[in-house]
Amino acid sequence: MNDHAADRWGFVVAKGATFAALRHRNYRIWALAGFVSVIGTWMQVLGVNWYVLKETGSATSMGFAVLLQAAPTLLLSVWGGVLADRLPARPLLIAAQVAHAALAAGLAAVALTGVGGLPLIFAISLGTGAVSAIEGPVMGRWAATLVDRETLGNALALGSLTNSAGRILGMSLGAVVVAAVGPALLFGINAASFAAVVVALFAVRPGTPPVASAPHDARSHDGVRAGFAYLRGQPVLLLALALSFVLGSLGRNYQVTMAAMSDGPLHGGASGYGVLSTVFAVGTVLGALVAARRRSLDYRTLVAAGLLASGLQIVAGLAPGTWSFAAMILPIAAAAVVIDTTVGTRAQLDTDGAMRGRVLAALAVTGSVSAAVGAPLLGWLAEHAGPRQTLVLAGSTAAIATVAAAVALDRQRARAGLALVAPRPRHPVRRAAFRAARIVRPTGAVCVIAPAGVGLGASRLGELATAGPAARR
Repeated sequence: MNDHAADRWGFVVAKGATFAALRHRNYRIWALAGFVSVIGTWMQVLGVNWYVLKETGSATSMGFAVLLQAAPTLLLSVWGGVLADRLPARPLLIAAQVAHAALAAGLAAVALTGVGGLPLIFAISLGTGAVSAIEGPVMGRWAATLVDRETLGNALALGSLTNSAGRILGMSLGAVVVAAVGPALLFGINAASFAAVVVALFAVRPGTPPVASAPHDARSHDGVRAGFAYLRGQPVLLLALALSFVLGSLGRNYQVTMAAMSDGPLHGGASGYGVLSTVFAVGTVLGALVAARRRSLDYRTLVAAGLLASGLQIVAGLAPGTWSFAAMILPIAAAAVVIDTTVGTRAQLDTDGAMRGRVLAALAVTGSVSAAVGAPLLGWLAEHAGPRQTLVLAGSTAAIATVAAAVALDRQRARAGLALVAPRPRHPVRRAAFRAARIVRPTGAVCVIAPAGVGLGASRLGELATAGPAARR
């Protein structure tokens, strides 16, 4: 099969198969191991929360334990990105799984014996967050080598599906176990689950697709500063990260707004909040399936999903009851997963291989900061302005930001030398709408213009010419 035929075959697979990535043996092994590990991870999350709450009776202390696991991402992810770009992934990931297992075993020992108490629980939570922060970019690069370019977005979408399903199953089983025997068994199960990942790391065969692997050039040995310098020269990616931050901070902290709505104007109480949380979880699964079905997760998809989520958030603020609010939450959750999957796909496909780990680290930091900023902001607004007003204000702001990002992305596309064959509308209002809609043109509708003096390398020209079907997060 020649290269052109192979590309066409990959295009058909990506277009028609929801589970296209599973045709790769390596990915099948990795997905199964990841599912087992995710179940164990969410069991441990529930166990830590229950243990801290039981010992202190304070929700603030429970939140502090969660913060300790998330905080290292802000400081250590960039170094994890450097390691991902410099060193082979397999040894790093094996070391990370061993560290995770040891920390989980430490939690089990504390829960069984009481030695160390809460200070040791908090210390282990901080250590777990540190390992996860360094491991994240390495894991992202490794997963990208298990599939080809055409099915990378599908693989990321199936990863979202695995995470959502594993979270639901892990929390459900964990609730039963912790009620019956306490949290120690949950920590032990999580420690054992990392063995599945280690086995998968040894079972995956070498020989990754060349398009997903990183070139070993001098920049691979540069540090954090080189990663920031590279990002400054990628305006399209910076726009995508900025939009992801806005959508994440104002429209992604639904646990806060759902709780405020249920306890306030919806009068749903704890039971209503439980219903909304379940609906949200189902929405994330549906969103992963939608993303997996998409032929191309490009910037047009990002803008469309952002507008959909923002618009529905405004409508949700006006919902009269719990079930009408839940009807909005379902597609909002689905759109959130599509947004995350699209940004992740673009971060993998639209970046230089020597810098990909550092770009993935920047993506992780963006997500953490958006959660850290958005949750207290939305909580403060809900308390002082009201939950409904908060949803409408945040949704409106996110929608405006999405339109602004759409126009900016279109201008960057024009500066890259890509022209649309279709004529532009002359009326100013229609022209503005036209610019917002045509973020990424179909492959057949664009031509590459390389003026004299503009040094576009052969590989970059190839990326621009095939930006349609290959363009993903």
